[in-house]
Amino acid sequence: MIAFFWISLFIIFYAFIGYGIVLFFLVKLRQIFRGKRSINAEEILNLPSCTLIVAAYNEEDFIEQKIKNTLALNYPKDKVSFLFITDGSTDKTPEIISLYPQIKLMHLPNRLGKIAAVQRAVSAVTTEIMVFTDANTFLNPDALVKLCRHYADPKVGAVAGEKRVHIEENADATAGEGFYWKYESKLKVWDSELNTIVGAAGELFSVKKALYQSVHPNSIIDDFMISMLVAKKGYRIVYEPEAYATETSSANIKEELKRKIRIAAGGLQSIIWLKSLLLPFKQPLLSFQYISHRVLRWTVVPFLMIAALILNIDIAAQTHLLVYQLFLSAQILFYGAALLGWILEKRQIKIKALFIPYYFGVMNYAVIAGIFRYLFGRQSAAWEKSKRK
Repeated sequence: MIAFFWISLFIIFYAFIGYGIVLFFLVKLRQIFRGKRSINAEEILNLPSCTLIVAAYNEEDFIEQKIKNTLALNYPKDKVSFLFITDGSTDKTPEIISLYPQIKLMHLPNRLGKIAAVQRAVSAVTTEIMVFTDANTFLNPDALVKLCRHYADPKVGAVAGEKRVHIEENADATAGEGFYWKYESKLKVWDSELNTIVGAAGELFSVKKALYQSVHPNSIIDDFMISMLVAKKGYRIVYEPEAYATETSSANIKEELKRKIRIAAGGLQSIIWLKSLLLPFKQPLLSFQYISHRVLRWTVVPFLMIAALILNIDIAAQTHLLVYQLFLSAQILFYGAALLGWILEKRQIKIKALFIPYYFGVMNYAVIAGIFRYLFGRQSAAWEKSKRK
């Protein structure tokens, strides 16, 4: 029992903090022996042709802003194309897009899902690179240049941008999403420097057209699967924080929970579909990064958190060793802060010090809920967007 308690604590610590520490030192060792990865100025002068793809479903409230943001992006005019696909939209989204001749519009009245729309758009692309971004996110002016310059390296198969969550001054606990993504961004910087990041977020990522592989129509997190299939072929997925997509946080914690549960269900699905990466024989470094950064968080960690608390209570009752009393006190304090954050959220009382423990609790609850939802077949692959502020 005591051994399992310490193993549980170690895995929890490693998944959220320890991997970052190990990764940091591995990156430093790589830089000592092989030098720091860099971008040559010549690579910016020889940019590949690219198509920006936006799948938009009933986005009339945001689509004009998205169009203006898109057309303001810096990239050689003879090398860039813009393609918006609006299959199934029943509002004015297609009509608004059709007012801009610089953008190719694809539209079908039937809604077959985001994956089907994206793959129909991909079939119409003739450029070397495809860049995917969401309709309700806004890119910085040099985003395309920053992404596509990396393709001068033939080992690069995909490049992911950074997701930035705009946090308002009067933010509620959904601000924890922004804190979480800042930490994730740092891990991705180190992952990319060491070898490759393990999966791209749909807010902004790109892939070589020649390496694109269609994913199953039942894929829940298709952007993650598309990028990981590129990594599985032996190509790097580079992380480029200077190319970023900005969006507002979820409208409330309920909407954020809905999004997290979907991601968790998709995470388990992806682990099953990418089960060959769990064996480190073929691509040991990729498997190490994948298991450390994704698999542990999406499978065992939330359950180990519950086990560690229960075991700690039992051990502390049987022994008077100070170390177990301290660990139990720390756990009770942390989960108590998360619970208090939940209670205050219900009463619309905002205390920023409680955002992180509350969001952390929500995130791990979402993993458990997502696992059960997927196992019992209750998670649809149909994309249901979360409401944003």
